[in-house]
Amino acid sequence: MATVKSSITPQHVKDAYAALASGDIERIKQYWAEDMVWQVPGHNRLSGWYSGRDEFLAFMGQVGQLSGNSFHMDSIAGQVIVTGEYSADLTRNRGNRANQTDKTMDIEVVHVLRWRDGKVIAGKGAIFGDGATEYDQFWSNSPVVTPPSH
Repeated sequence: MATVKSSITPQHVKDAYAALASGDIERIKQYWAEDMVWQVPGHNRLSGWYSGRDEFLAFMGQVGQLSGNSFHMDSIAGQVIVTGEYSADLTRNRGNRANQTDKTMDIEVVHVLRWRDGKVIAGKGAIFGDGATEYDQFWSNSPVVTPPSH
């Protein structure tokens, strides 16, 4: 099997996330394809497929609204794996629910992105262990018992 040389670099991936965090639609368009798809894992109000950049950005807006804009992702490993048309990165995702200070989330997530022509065309998050339950509880309307510190 031939190895596909990627034009995507770890810095390109970081720049794509920075564009997303900026909220600047022109910057976002440089890295996130109009016809992209995004899959959110779990069994909660945000879980499912988002088709198109507009739906994806609406999802991200919902994340901000539901978390009182406290949600943030921090790179854990400091490294991004890039091979062919795929990248993978490990982040620590944290936040508090809006108007519910006792409802917190602190989980590790692997994001797998698929690229075409320098833009994300597909993405998904993978959450492991107790993090999956914590993620579902955080976005649900039920009370959450925060697990012991990681």
